[in-house]
Amino acid sequence: MAEAKTTITDVAVETFIASVEPPAKREEARVLDALFRKVTGETPRMWGPTIIGYGEYRTVYESGRSVHWMRSGFSPRKAKHSLYFMGGYCDPVTGSGRDDKLKRLGKHATGKSCLYVNKLADIDLAVLEEIIAADWQAMRQLFPDS
Repeated sequence: MAEAKTTITDVAVETFIASVEPPAKREEARVLDALFRKVTGETPRMWGPTIIGYGEYRTVYESGRSVHWMRSGFSPRKAKHSLYFMGGYCDPVTGSGRDDKLKRLGKHATGKSCLYVNKLADIDLAVLEEIIAADWQAMRQLFPDS
C-alpha cells in the first residue's frame, strides 16, 4: 500500500508563515493560526510543505487503508486560503449542521472537507470560530484516542 504523500514535517510553523507571499496572506495566516490555536488548544505542526495542522488522528478505512492525518488545519495559498475541516467529512451530522453557519459566514466556496476563502475581510471571523469549534468537537468525539 502506498504511503501518504502529506506527512508531518520538522519545519516550524512560524518559519513557514514568515515565508508566505504576498504579505497580506502572511498576515491573514497569522490571524488564522491564532484562531485555530485558540479554539483547538493545540500547537500546530506542518503537514507537507504548505499545510498547518492542528491535532492528529489515526483510523483505518473499511478498505483497509490506514490514515494518519490532522484533525483540522489550513493552508494560506496565494489565491485562496484552504481550510480543512475533517469533522464534517467524517460525520454527516456535523457536515449538515455546518450549512447554517456557512450561510452566515460570508463569501466562500466549499469542497468535500475544505472551505475556501479569498480573504478574511470577506467573512465573519466569529462564524468561522463557530465552524472550527463544531468541527473540532466532532473530531474529538469520533477519534478520542488519536
